Amino acid sequence: MSDAPSRVLVVDDDLTVRDVVRRYLELAGHQVALADNGEDALAWIARHEPDLVVLDLMLPGIDGLEVCRRLRATSAVPVVMLTALGEEENRIAGLQLGADDYVTKPFSPRELALRVSSVLRRSGAATSTPAPAALTDGDLRLDVAARSAFLRGAELSLTTREFDLLVFLLANPGEAFTRSQLLERVWGWDFGDQSTVTVHVRRLREKIEQTPAKPTRIATVWGVGYRYDRRA
Repeated sequence: MSDAPSRVLVVDDDLTVRDVVRRYLELAGHQVALADNGEDALAWIARHEPDLVVLDLMLPGIDGLEVCRRLRATSAVPVVMLTALGEEENRIAGLQLGADDYVTKPFSPRELALRVSSVLRRSGAATSTPAPAALTDGDLRLDVAARSAFLRGAELSLTTREFDLLVFLLANPGEAFTRSQLLERVWGWDFGDQSTVTVHVRRLREKIEQTPAKPTRIATVWGVGYRYDRRA
């Protein structure tokens, strides 16, 4: 893994927020670029391919949700959303579109910097529990080293968190995990909104299950959480 500093794009229309976030991320060792609207952000991303995007949902013109939607059509770059306290629906929508993490305004800049570093570590394939180089389950195949997933020979478009969650579950078949355990083991959080796990499980089912409403791989264990059931 390269020792070069990660390039982070911060997208927020509030000059004060941009400046504070920039300073804390630079103190954490990242290179930081700034944008104050969605159009400029998408243009910058197309030219420079950042390692991570910090994205405010409330932007003039193209809002953050639309930026995330367009970004996910062409890129798996990790996204950390900035959301206002009362924007739960938008936060869930952002996670469903493929955002990797979120921080609620007003936020601690130090917490944001820690979340950014955590997402970057995950996207660099650094995991607390080593996984095999490859994992298979019938017509599902994961190349862990290359961070690629294939179903029936076709490559799946997975976000960083979706891939990490699938690797963890497939590497531990038959074992039920609570949402809080998955937050800790996959996200590296010792606290957080457990609906984050629910949304990512739903997105994974849409991508790997033949009938997402009746999953045969990622099972819900009522009163506990989730379990991966390998195909016979």
